[in-house]
Amino acid sequence: MYQYRWQVTQAIVAAKFVAIVRCATHERAREVVGALIEGGATAVEVTMSTPGALAVLEEYRGRALLGVGTVLDESEAAAAAAAGARFIVTPNLDERVIAAAHRHGLSTLIGCATASEIVRALSAGADLIKLFPAGGLGTDFIAAIHGPLPWAPLVPTGGVSVANARQWLAAGAVALGMGGSLCEGTPAEIAARVRELRAVVA
Repeated sequence: MYQYRWQVTQAIVAAKFVAIVRCATHERAREVVGALIEGGATAVEVTMSTPGALAVLEEYRGRALLGVGTVLDESEAAAAAAAGARFIVTPNLDERVIAAAHRHGLSTLIGCATASEIVRALSAGADLIKLFPAGGLGTDFIAAIHGPLPWAPLVPTGGVSVANARQWLAAGAVALGMGGSLCEGTPAEIAARVRELRAVVA
């Protein structure tokens, strides 16, 4: 679908949100990913903490821009690439994971919560900065960071919902990460919520 890392990064920014799937069972993850795609989600992250996460990726490969989340080491980055992921997401900053992902052509969303971490991540080549946990930092944090670091591409995650999505984007986020609040309920409810979110961020 996308040959180059920069194309993946651009596609995530164009989508305005990454739908995050973190489920207790493999079967529920399959159901949720299907519902997200049905609703029109174009960038979907399945976390490594979900049972059978890579198998879910392989099943839906080619139907959306798929990534793997909660990637904590280099081996997980390599496994994500082998399963068809086009990006990885981390909860923390580890320069070795960024390098491993880039070796496999994957775009990276790297978890940061301070200015120092953001600078380190960007220096290591992070494609996007996952601002996490965003709910505890608040939208004002984006403006504060963009004072000295206006080029930092921030993707707030954690505490982001359909109700406050527009505020985060207005504050300067390039995209949003949204999980629990987006993925609850029946497949029909999930698909309807995705359509609502797409209308909000359009």
